[in-house]
Order: sequence, then structure tokens, then C-alpha cells
Amino acid sequence: MIHTALTRLHRRAWTLGAIALATLGAMPALAAPPEAIRIGVASAGGGEPVTWGGSPGGVIRVNQWLEEEFKGSGTKIEWLFFKGAGPAVNEALSNKQIDFAYQGDLPQIVGRSNGLQTKLLVASGVRNNLYVVVPPASDVKSVKELKDRKVSIFRGTNGHLVAINVLAAHGMTERDIKGVNLDAGSAQAALVSNGVDAAFGGYEWFKVRDQGLAKIIYSTQGQDPALTRQASLLVRTEFEKAHSAEVQRVVDVFVRGARWSSDEKNREALFDIWARSGTPVTSWAAEFDKQSLAERNSPLIDDFVISRYKAVVSDALKLKLIRNEVAIDGWFDTSYLQKALKKQGLETYWTAYDAKGRPKDPQTVAANGR
Repeated sequence: MIHTALTRLHRRAWTLGAIALATLGAMPALAAPPEAIRIGVASAGGGEPVTWGGSPGGVIRVNQWLEEEFKGSGTKIEWLFFKGAGPAVNEALSNKQIDFAYQGDLPQIVGRSNGLQTKLLVASGVRNNLYVVVPPASDVKSVKELKDRKVSIFRGTNGHLVAINVLAAHGMTERDIKGVNLDAGSAQAALVSNGVDAAFGGYEWFKVRDQGLAKIIYSTQGQDPALTRQASLLVRTEFEKAHSAEVQRVVDVFVRGARWSSDEKNREALFDIWARSGTPVTSWAAEFDKQSLAERNSPLIDDFVISRYKAVVSDALKLKLIRNEVAIDGWFDTSYLQKALKKQGLETYWTAYDAKGRPKDPQTVAANGR
């Protein structure tokens, strides 16, 4: 009897052990921490160390908050800046040369349409303005007068579609102008030397204007929010699946940066940090004139941000900038953002906006999660 009972116990123990081993064998192996986290930025940047402005990411870069977060973990933080902006960042993503990317909506969508497997994690610089500039002595005074003129547009960037929409709002198409594809630096050189008659661009033109080398004849500032550009942080899906804990830590830091960058008490300090990229404080003051920091630096993936991405998909299809429909639903992964907001007590800090850019009812936000 005793021998039989012991035999049964041994068999039961062996069976449980076999089940445990089988279960462990079925579980995916935990990936070792990455040797480096590589972040690509769709800007040539400037300064030492190289940084950029207009996004809470620039604050994180200058203050080395990510380096601080991963100190002692064995994981290095590497920042890579791309003069070729969004299209160059897409190439780096395709070649797995970077893990995270900060870039604008259109290049992100172009990348997705071409098969790049990514997840959009957090907004990081929304409602960016667009301007039309001309040489100081130019007789061009309005968008309509750009017809048949040589105009610089940085194609494939998040300003490209907004420029097209600005033209459309004035009864024109891109075919009505003689478009020249130039990056920001080349466009400035071309305009100053009268190589082009006008240029579409962003805050970088204030510096040129203040030097007396250009004048702004049109601005989207204060107009329909649909005429603004959005940027966000994304991650390669393969990296996210292997290193979800590290992704959470990166998002935590970006939310921390967004909180600091949204505090009006930090307005001057924020512009000082961004000025290290080579764009003067006066330019940032002009870009953010009569606009709240919280509205521009919010990390929220709200209905406005999602609607703008959907509109970019629609416009890009119509203009044949992409060949295939791009699904927006399911692309944004807000789980990391929600955890970061909860952890930092910021669940109600920022205002969420509806699809048209109007503040949403807080009760609706609480019920829907955005």
C-alpha cells in the first residue's frame, strides 16, 4: 500500500514537472535588453549636441532625460538626424537602422503604405503652422499670385499636403505653380538668391525674415486647424514586440517632456532650449504667438489627431502620393501613453479635441478614453 502510494506520488510529480517544462517551452523567450535605442529625427537639426525644436523631444534630447532613464541598464541612447527629413527616416526604418522615429504625418503614412511595420505611440508637436515666403522686393502679395511662379515645396514631408490644401483653398492646384522640390536649407538659399519666386515652409523662415532676406505673405496661424501639420513618435513593430518594457520607458519620458513643455511657466526656457538647434528664440515666439503651449505640445492621440491622419491618407491617395489605402484604425497604440499618463497623474492635464479641433467634453473623454 505504501509502495503503491509512493509510486502514485512520483508519477504525479513527474507529470506536473513535464507539464511545467512544456509550458515553459511554449512561452516566448524574454528578449535581452537592447544594446542601443536608436531614435531617428526627421530634421537636420543643429547645435552641439545636435538637437531640434518645435517638439518636446527637443527638450528630452537637450536635458538627456532618456540617457538618464536608461543609465546603468547597459542600453545606450543614440540620436540620428536626417537632412532628408521624413523620406530619409523611412529609408532608415526600412533598413532597420533606427528603432523609433520622430516625423510628420505624411511620410509616416507613405512608409506604412509601402509596408513599413510601425506603431504610432504619442503625439509630439501638433498644429504646426505653414507659411508662404517671398523675396523682400517681390511683388507677390497673395497665394493666388503664385500662379505660374517657381515655388519651393519640400515634397514628401508633412508640409507638402498642407501646401496643396492651401493652394486649393485659393482655387489652385500644384499644377498651377512651377513646383521645385527643395529641403529647408536649399529652399532658403534659393529664395535669397532669387532662384525661386516663393517657398512654402515652417518656423525656419522667421529667422530669414528677421534678417531682412524674406517676407511672409501668408500664414496658417489662427486659421482652420485642418491647415496644420502633425508629428508623432513611432516605433518599429518588431522592436516593440521584443522590447515592450523599454518602449514604455521611452513613452514615459516623452510624456514627461510634454508636461514640462506644456507649462506656461517654462515658455521662455522652452524657447531657449529649442534655440540651441539654430532657430532663434524670436522665431519660436512668432511661431507660438497667441497659442498655448499645452495645445501644441499635447501628447494625446485624440480625435483631432486621428482625423488629420485620415485626411492625409485621403489626400495622398487622390494626389497619387500613395497607391494603396492605409488603415489608421489599429495603427495608433495608445496603451503605452495611457499607462504613462496614469503613472504621472496626468490623465486630465491636457484637453482632448474633436475631429474639427474643438475642445471635447471632459465626460466624453473619460468615457471613450480619448
